[in-house]
Amino acid sequence: MLNKAKTLKGYKLDSLDGEIGKVREFFFDDRYWAIRYLVADTGNWLTGRQVLISPYALVSANRSEKHITVSLSKKQIEDSPALDTDKPVSQQFEENYNGYYGWPGYRNGPHMWGASSEILRDRKNLKESGKDEKSWDTDLRSTRAVSEYYIQATDGEIGHVDDFIIDDKTWAIRYLIIDTTNWWPGKKVLVSTRWIDHVSWNDSKVFISLTRDAIKQSPEYTDESLLTRDYETGLHEHYGQQGYWAGELAAMGRS
Repeated sequence: MLNKAKTLKGYKLDSLDGEIGKVREFFFDDRYWAIRYLVADTGNWLTGRQVLISPYALVSANRSEKHITVSLSKKQIEDSPALDTDKPVSQQFEENYNGYYGWPGYRNGPHMWGASSEILRDRKNLKESGKDEKSWDTDLRSTRAVSEYYIQATDGEIGHVDDFIIDDKTWAIRYLIIDTTNWWPGKKVLVSTRWIDHVSWNDSKVFISLTRDAIKQSPEYTDESLLTRDYETGLHEHYGQQGYWAGELAAMGRS
């Protein structure tokens, strides 16, 4: 299911033995545009540290009840490697964190989740990529920090990042919601993360491989819009692009 990051913010987090807090924001990488950690607001429970939950532990998001099921106990979370609130997520922290839980690292391997293109939660299927695989290096960014970044089309600025559309099955960021109203009497539109050329973190700007006019003429997105496959298909057809689901179906041996 596709969900907005701002919609998920505030969802309750239900562990194996009770509520642990609420969703605050997410950390993601800009290589695969995948959510790597959910940041939990634990109130007065674990103060002075950022509590990170890997998608490996995120079982499901319940939109009607506004909660996410977490397959961890409070004790597991409390004893997990601590990340100070004023420090970034380092690769050393991630190695310690994944080692503690017994999850494979995602930085080694040819796929979004390292050795696999999807999250394998069954521990019998978990495997590490071979040691000869080259590790990639990139910093993790938060959805909160990147909100309001400017959008640079191939021929000029066109809007700013308003929100992120997250697939809660793969935990990939499928789209950025772009607010264009500051550039003309415009609208909000969706841009696939596959169409992003690069991000200038120093300039707080996302560069898109699309023209301003193509974005301007694209299907409008509103808070009432239903992110159905028909809507997504129409969006991709507007840009003459193949949908991300086509590759996923091919990988599953479907036509």
